[in-house]
Amino acid sequence: MSFADFPFLKYLANTVDIILVWYVIYKIITIIRGTKAVQLLNGIFVILIIKMLSDYFQLQTLGWMMQQVIQWGALALIIIFQGELRRALEQLGRGKFFSRSVIQEHELQEQLVESIVKAVDYMAKRRIGALITIERETGMSDYIETGIALDSKISSELLINIFIPNTPLHDGAVIIQKTNIAAAACYLPLSESPFISKELGTRHRAALGISEVTDSLTVVVSEETGSISITKNGDLHRELKLDAFREMLSSALITPSTKQTTSSKWSWKGKKNE
Repeated sequence: MSFADFPFLKYLANTVDIILVWYVIYKIITIIRGTKAVQLLNGIFVILIIKMLSDYFQLQTLGWMMQQVIQWGALALIIIFQGELRRALEQLGRGKFFSRSVIQEHELQEQLVESIVKAVDYMAKRRIGALITIERETGMSDYIETGIALDSKISSELLINIFIPNTPLHDGAVIIQKTNIAAAACYLPLSESPFISKELGTRHRAALGISEVTDSLTVVVSEETGSISITKNGDLHRELKLDAFREMLSSALITPSTKQTTSSKWSWKGKKNE
């Protein structure tokens, strides 16, 4: 006697099987999300499309090349995604693969925003220059490697200490991954836009530069004026008041579905550099 003798049980088993597979795929996506693995996956899809087109149009040489790439693809994936695979196995060993509720995620996001706001408020009042980049969807591993690795839980006190003048880590950018400070003293690409105001210094140019090549959110505190700025998607929003700054961070970093005070758009009146 087997499941085949009980159609209902077979249907139930198939449903559970599909749900479990879907959940595992979802967790894998959340693990690689925010890393360059996402871009590599896009490259894999391009290779598959090229292979199908070469078969359809009977492009034998190109088809053979794509077949070799696909044939050795499994080994290549293990090598390319070794960091993500290691992270997934570590989470599985710690029992965190199936954990972390929406409420926990919301609390961590709120803590991140409040830590940054508190630190920026302190530094702006004392005109301590700062450059803080927050990783989002696009991975920033290449830029993290240019700095000093920290992998520390974020706190306002730690951020302030990093940017105190004449300390070893104050020169450069802090890069935040999720709720951790990944590295400090990182080098960011400078924007080459001819439309940037001449009064802006290296920090603002670096903030604009990284916003042009990634979807990160970058906070700048001016050493000369103490003004607060944010760059996103190649745009510079200058001289923000603290309340507007907090609202912009919350809108960008706190998941809309979990936010207690929902705001789908950035409601601020800051100046925009043309």
